[in-house]
Amino acid sequence: MATIWEATKKTNNNTFTGTTLSSWSRQQKLAMIASFCILGLMLGMSACSKQSGKPTQASISRPDAYSPATPSVGAPQTPAPDATANAATTKVKKAKKRPANVTYRDPNSGLTFLYPRKFALATGDKAQPQVTDEGVPMNFVNGGGETIATVAMPKKLYPGTDFESGFFSVNVNHSLSADECSKFAFVETNRGDDEPLSPEKVKIGSTDMAMTDEFGGDALKQAEARYYHSFDGGACYEYVLGFGTAGYGAKEGIEPVNRDEVFGRLEKILATVKVKPVAQEASATKEPVATQEVAIADSAK
Repeated sequence: MATIWEATKKTNNNTFTGTTLSSWSRQQKLAMIASFCILGLMLGMSACSKQSGKPTQASISRPDAYSPATPSVGAPQTPAPDATANAATTKVKKAKKRPANVTYRDPNSGLTFLYPRKFALATGDKAQPQVTDEGVPMNFVNGGGETIATVAMPKKLYPGTDFESGFFSVNVNHSLSADECSKFAFVETNRGDDEPLSPEKVKIGSTDMAMTDEFGGDALKQAEARYYHSFDGGACYEYVLGFGTAGYGAKEGIEPVNRDEVFGRLEKILATVKVKPVAQEASATKEPVATQEVAIADSAK
């Protein structure tokens, strides 16, 4: 009996002890493996979090690296918003600048010419020029002429001088021949013996013209005019360039205006005259027009 109990006891002890040790060792291993896995996962997540934060810091500091204070070599420079806006405004202002000259067109005769914008245009019943409160007569050898247009110079164009007024005027006469058009009703006289002088032959632009002068006035007011005749498209055209003066010798600080400069400015208008005959229509007379156009610049401002 005793032998059997001991064997059984030993057997039971061995079985209990072996089972207990074997089970505890496996649990410890599993626990340790699980701990290492969790630790590794946490370390990995921490590393990813740190790496993901770096680009954000770089993107925030990048604009400072390309700031105007420390420009990067080769990096494109973007203009400031204010500079861009100012450049756009400047372009708009330049686009709105008006031409210095205006083109006059008469649809009835086909005549065109250019004149400075600051000069005043008059047509129709108001086209007759005035110099020192008096009208300027036409200089055709026969009647039948009419005034098409007149351009008046500003009264304050020559400050400090005796300049009162100046003009460029166009008359036309359809009843004259080419030979009659080369003559004048009155011509410049030689102030020494009062003998009339023959008209001069001049070339204005590309057009041959006949020209004569006329002078009149008194001690207080004077007027001078130049008449130019040309035959174009079956009609005789008369171009009158004139100006009036007053005050020289009667007012202090007044100097005589440079007559050559005045006539030179008016002759610039005459040099742009063109006549292109148009077909006559049975309808009512068309109204003349003035259109804006960039052309010759007026040398004296």
